[in-house]
This record gives sequence, C-alpha cells and structure tokens, in this order.
Amino acid sequence: MAALVSDVVEGSIAEELGISSGDEILSIDGMKLRDMIDYKFLTASEELTIEIKKTSGEVEEIELEKDFEDDLGIIFESAVFDKIKPCLNHCIFCFVDQQPKGLRKTLYIKDDDYRLSYLQGTYVTLTNLTDEDKKRIKSMSLGPFYVSVHTTNPELRAKMLRNPNAAKIMEELNWFKKNHIPFHAQIVLCPGFNDGEELDRTLKDLTSLKSALLSVAIVPVGITNFREGDLLKDVTKEKAIETIEIANKYKKVCCSDEFFLKAGFDIPPAKYYGNYPQLSDGVGSLRLLLEDFKKCKLPKSIKSPLKLVFASSTAAYTAVKQIADRFNKVKKLECITLPVKSEYWGKNITVAGLITSDDLINTVKDTDADFVVIPSVMLKPYSEDFLDGNNLDYVKAKTKKEFLVINNSYSFKEVADFVNSFS
Repeated sequence: MAALVSDVVEGSIAEELGISSGDEILSIDGMKLRDMIDYKFLTASEELTIEIKKTSGEVEEIELEKDFEDDLGIIFESAVFDKIKPCLNHCIFCFVDQQPKGLRKTLYIKDDDYRLSYLQGTYVTLTNLTDEDKKRIKSMSLGPFYVSVHTTNPELRAKMLRNPNAAKIMEELNWFKKNHIPFHAQIVLCPGFNDGEELDRTLKDLTSLKSALLSVAIVPVGITNFREGDLLKDVTKEKAIETIEIANKYKKVCCSDEFFLKAGFDIPPAKYYGNYPQLSDGVGSLRLLLEDFKKCKLPKSIKSPLKLVFASSTAAYTAVKQIADRFNKVKKLECITLPVKSEYWGKNITVAGLITSDDLINTVKDTDADFVVIPSVMLKPYSEDFLDGNNLDYVKAKTKKEFLVINNSYSFKEVADFVNSFS
C-alpha cells in the first residue's frame, strides 16, 4: 500500500500545487507516512516540504508555507498507507464468515486495526495491540477508540473470539484507563454465551473504568442463511426484554434499536442516547431520524400529484412509516412505506446496509411510484453499487422506476426539500 491520492478538494492548497489523482505522497519533511495519523500530525506545521511521485513517475519536492489550521485538501484512497493490521480472531459470531462467495472483495477483509478505529470508528478487539502500538497511542494522545469487548470474562472471551490472547481484555482496558485514553465499548449479545449474568458482570467491569469508558452499545448477534451449524441462537423477545432491563441498571449503556423492536417496546426518547455516540451500531438511529424529521418543513399542497415509495429496512419500518404518514398530510402527495425483506440473508438480518439489489427489486417492482426513496447506506460509499455487485442502474432497468437516494441516512430533510420543489 502507499499514500495514493484519490482526489483533491476544489480550490484547496493541493489543487494549487498541482497535486492530482494517482499521485503518491512519498514523505513530508523527510518522514514517510504510515497512515492518516502521520499525515494529520505532519501537515499541522506552518512550513512543509512534500515529496511527491507523479503519475508520470517523476519525483517532485515542494516547499510551502501555510496557516497552522489550513488543510491541504488531499483525499487519499485509504486511511492506512502501510499494511492494515489483520484480525487474528475467529469469533463464533463473525459476520464475514457468514457470507457467501461472489460479493464485493472489500466485504471479506477482516481488519483489526487500532488506527482505523481512531480515524473511522471501526471496532477493534485489541488482541493484536503491540507494545509499539501502545507507545504511539500514548505519545500522540490518540482516542477515542471503539472496542469490541463482548465479555470481560477471560475464559469466555477467549472462547468466543477463539483466541487465547483475547483473555487479556481487562488488562488492555485498564491500560487505557491508566493512560487517560477514552474508548467506546461494543457487546454483540449471543444468547447462551455472554447474556444474563455474564452481561451483568461485563457491564460492572466496564463501568469500573470510569471516565475512560465513554459508552457501551449492546447489539444482537446477526445470523444469516449462510451460517453453518447451530452454535448461535437468535435474540428472542424475552431475551431482548431481559437485556434491556440489565442495561438499564448502568449509566452510559444503551441497547441498539433492534432490542426495543424485538421486545415490542417504543424507541426510547432522545435523552436515552445522549449525544448518539454509537450510531453506526444502530444505537439511536431511529430516534435520531424521528427527531430530525420534526425540524423539516412541508408544504400544505403540491402543484401536481406525486407518489413516493419509501423502501425501508424491516428494522426501520415503523419509524419510516410514521414519517410517511406525516408526508401524506400534504395534498396531492402520496407516500407508502415498503419494508424490504431479506430473502438473501435471512429473516434475522434487518438493517438497510445489507439489503441486496434483488431483494429491493422484488419489493418495489410492482409499485406505481413516481420515485422510490432509499438511504445511501444501501450502497457502497461514494458509488451506486449494492453489496451483491449490482448497481443502481441495474435496479432501475429491472424495476422501470426512478430513485431518490438520501445521502444522510439519519435524516429525511432531502426528501422534504424534494417535495417542496413541487410546491
């Protein structure tokens, strides 16, 4: 891997310097870059010397002066420029191992890199954290991190992650506490393993870390059609209720939206989620969606009839239907909500990010909608590709429908603005 430029921001310093897509940043002030952490640290200076290898193969050295807070405006192909730290675990609940062949190559990558956790909010287990890594984290005061804890019981964690090194989790987290390194914790709840009394023990241990612990997210295990064996069990309604009751005993602990849906409970109010620290884990995404929609302004009427179909994940269906009902108060506007059932993955997979093109097609092909509304999370970032390899043009051709893709998956403002354009 290398520090390859993917793009540059229009009007940026990088554009003025003639840096372009395909160029490689060899060094800054004589230092080679391992990742975006190095890049951000080195480019904070007011005087820089940048060594660049152009797409032609020519190497240039550029000296520049800038204000301390000015960003160069370089967009890289990857946040890590050297080799990504691989996952050394074989977790009993690993979603990557529950996938069939033939999907996007990136879906089979099993990384466990603390740098991606810091830079992008991905979850790490800390089982491959070296003394050198710790030295860098401490010296640069990095954090917060997102840690997949699952359980603090040493023997159980080693069993669940199938890695004896996983038993040292509290030792690693206490090092975080000692060095004032904040972290968010994740627990994938697997009935029969880390639920009930084990969950209670884990939450007690985590809360003992005090200010180092920023939040805890509990999410249900996902079981696909492609999983072999019956080692794992789905979270039932009773188990969801039990888990919510245990979580409610502790501060900073939230269950994902799926637990409340499985329990048959209403989604909690906004104050339950604080500042929504673990949205990417589905913790508070539905409440944020509903709260954000309250700010949207809709017209009383539009000029000509318009019909929208909201293609929703089954997990988000109830919340999206509430929003659709509000849209339906606009005269000449008709909105219906269709949950996309996951025939591909199985009934236990209910999130929008795993919806395949064919499941979407089967859901909306017989509607007479003018536009089908979908969240961008259904697509690969910065593309129109679904995870099964097909793209949005393929779906349009199969359904003969027009699509409106919402860029912000936690907001319906874009849809409200779209409707307002017809008034």
